[in-house]
Amino acid sequence: MVERVTVTEAALQLIEKLKTIHGPLMFHQSGGCCDGSSPMCYPEGELRIGNSDVLLGEIGDTPFYMSADQYNYWKHTQLIIDVVEGRGGMFSLEGPEGKRFLTRSRVFTPEERQELGI
Repeated sequence: MVERVTVTEAALQLIEKLKTIHGPLMFHQSGGCCDGSSPMCYPEGELRIGNSDVLLGEIGDTPFYMSADQYNYWKHTQLIIDVVEGRGGMFSLEGPEGKRFLTRSRVFTPEERQELGI
């Protein structure tokens, strides 16, 4: 099955570290306000998920959401969550670690789009 969101090994290691510090986590792909368009990491339940949010999948056993409007724009791509050095979003948990999560992407192949029904 094609995954809508995947994670690099480096990002997975940071997720595991953050889990040991903060407990269960959740991600929401920011829509560009305040913190740019970064994947934001929160303690599970910290951000209220509504009817206009889409669960794309899980990375490191952690749910990953995106707003429906943004999903409609990105639905033809697979999101690849990575981590780089530097400060990320001020509300995201990885900030004190001197790293930030980063979304990379690739366009789904015609076969993957067919499998996903898009």
